[in-house]
Amino acid sequence: FKQKTAYEISLGLVGSEMCIRDRIRSKALTNNTLTMLIKRIRSIQPDAPDCPPDWRSSLGQILVAIDTDTGLTGYGVGGGGLASIHIIESVLQPLLVGQNAENIESLWNLMYRATLPFGRKGLAIMAISGIDLALWDLRGKKAELPVARLLGGSTDHPIPTYSTLFSPEVLPRLQQGQRSFKIHVNSFSDTLDQKQLIDQVTTVRNTIGPDCDLMFDAFMSWDLPTTLQMIESFEPLNLLWLEEPLPCDDLDGYEQLSRQSVIPIAGGEHEYTSSGFSDLVNRRLHTILQPDVCWCGGLTELIKIYRMGTASGIRVCPHRGAEPGPRRDRGHGDGPTRGGRKAGGVRRRPVHG
Repeated sequence: FKQKTAYEISLGLVGSEMCIRDRIRSKALTNNTLTMLIKRIRSIQPDAPDCPPDWRSSLGQILVAIDTDTGLTGYGVGGGGLASIHIIESVLQPLLVGQNAENIESLWNLMYRATLPFGRKGLAIMAISGIDLALWDLRGKKAELPVARLLGGSTDHPIPTYSTLFSPEVLPRLQQGQRSFKIHVNSFSDTLDQKQLIDQVTTVRNTIGPDCDLMFDAFMSWDLPTTLQMIESFEPLNLLWLEEPLPCDDLDGYEQLSRQSVIPIAGGEHEYTSSGFSDLVNRRLHTILQPDVCWCGGLTELIKIYRMGTASGIRVCPHRGAEPGPRRDRGHGDGPTRGGRKAGGVRRRPVHG
């Protein structure tokens, strides 16, 4: 790993962050400018006829726009609703106006330190995520390159997707060509007992057949004994993973699950920053890490989480999807979107490596 880290191998990178900056700096010289000063930061909670009442759950998503003295505007999506907008307007915007938007990593550290007394996780990091993504958007626009290419990747290959089911009706999406599905614990009813829930998941498996991927998201709603019982019942259904069965802070419970579960355990959607993920990686609590780029601290932190995970042989499957304006009759949920479907899923393959 001295010459090329597992992180760089997995993303196709051929250089370090310094090399990325050099490419951008070279492009900037061509454009006869080296700096891009932040003039204003705007943040709103968009509304549209197709949006859920809060534009996704947990206080709703926000849209961040950063205007610069070059005339370029960068856009990013964060979380935390009106509370995050307050953090941006009262703390982060005064901190960043007049700063060079090119210095993304330094600005992230500045924001993180400014919000330490009330941050570290949750709302403050969701607000930082939106700003960070807008800064990366500016970096790509300044270089006239997609951000994926700035990271050494490409934009000319399809991304596998999966659909999260918020109702038991799976046949229409199957007929549309979708081949990977994730069932949310509240897809059917929040009053189902364990047997009824297992019966419903079995029905979905029988409908999609053995060749389609099937996952289950318990959304932090079980305790350890319940989870172990459900794993035993789910085993014949060949789940690709079981997502967030325990509360995120039950690290000891996840450690026991990691030793006992025959189904891969996924999690990290509700974890924040590379520092927060370090326990998950060092203790190998999850088989699949699911950092949410709009919540975990933005792309700056997602890159660090990828580096940690892949270098440790842990698969990383980012959680995100269908912004802006998802509709309940479309596939949405995890991963970047394509044609209304999630791009977080992958075809069946070994989970590690």
